[in-house]
Amino acid sequence: MLIKNVSVLSGQNLDFISNTDVEIQKNKFKKINSKIKPNPQESVDCEGLLMIPGFINAHTHIGDSIGKDVSLNKTVNEKIHPVFGAKSKILKNTSNENLGNFMKNSCYSMLRKGITTFVDFREGGLDGVLLLKKVLDDIPLRSIILGRLEFYHEDKEIQKNSSFPSTKSGEFLKLLKKCDGIGISGANENSTSVLNYYSKIPKIRAIHSAETKQSTTKSKKITGKSETIRALAMKPDFLVHMTYASKSDLQMASKKTRGIVICPRANSSLAEGIPDIELMQKAGCTIGLGTDNVMINSPDMFREMDFIWKVTMGLHKKRIDAKEILKMATVNGGKILNKNIGVIAPGKIADCIFLDKHALDLEPMHNPYASIVHRASESAIKAVMIGGKIVHGKI
Repeated sequence: MLIKNVSVLSGQNLDFISNTDVEIQKNKFKKINSKIKPNPQESVDCEGLLMIPGFINAHTHIGDSIGKDVSLNKTVNEKIHPVFGAKSKILKNTSNENLGNFMKNSCYSMLRKGITTFVDFREGGLDGVLLLKKVLDDIPLRSIILGRLEFYHEDKEIQKNSSFPSTKSGEFLKLLKKCDGIGISGANENSTSVLNYYSKIPKIRAIHSAETKQSTTKSKKITGKSETIRALAMKPDFLVHMTYASKSDLQMASKKTRGIVICPRANSSLAEGIPDIELMQKAGCTIGLGTDNVMINSPDMFREMDFIWKVTMGLHKKRIDAKEILKMATVNGGKILNKNIGVIAPGKIADCIFLDKHALDLEPMHNPYASIVHRASESAIKAVMIGGKIVHGKI
């Protein structure tokens, strides 16, 4: 496919090119320049469109799509604690058919909003992973499924440093064969011995950390160590949230992981504030972006970016650069996941969004980064491409 006369946010730095041609071969970008000779191939004139990398929603829980806005006025633990929270009870008492239908709705919602890849921390063990795979059978959305066993330690077991039970090993191995890695609830539900056990997994490893004041306080109380230091015992590829991570925690995370995935709207919805993005950047952390629980948030990266853009200015009187926010939703997600996605460049997988530059909310587009971050929405999307194929809309 040859895309003619399109504006592009190109490369790792999202450089704006006002008019160029993009050649896509098989499922990857092949060439990006204004002098590509038209071979006998499909050619599409995309004048008036802006091609940007597809959004990478680097942290979701779509299993709770059936519980939208349940327990609005409850505490964090009352809402989402993996053992006794409302979410856990809903998931256990919902049929797979009902759960699957609402999960499918969330997948279509993401697709239409320009999300080309999502990373799901999938609850429910092997059955939960298989259900999500079934849901995705006929949806052309790129997924990274991080499974987990419904296995949690109590405080006394963590203090005793209880090991991973041998009776669970077979179940865990079966789970690993069917998913892309593991997404662990947190260090406060696992002994250091178990975290070390998880560290040997040759697939993606990720874990929630320092999401709430309560969780950071609890870790120090029962172990004498910060929650993040304990989480790092798992040798995670990335950490999620880090809303209350200290400067030293962030510096350690920068050295020991590929990055941090933040979910500011979810943190705010749970009355837990927002992460210190500037401190993360100073510590050298690569920052990705996720929308977290569908129970709490719509899976909308436009809203997530807009929220960061405005709330950081409101709180600190200092704005996070719009290009950096857009990188969190695209380029950085690819880096954190160590996948060939998130960038429009030769050799990268052809996942992208085509935005209408003449959309009512965008024209005139004096600053494309600011326009995308705080003005664009689903309505500005003309088409979504995944792996070189248009999967939503048309160009």
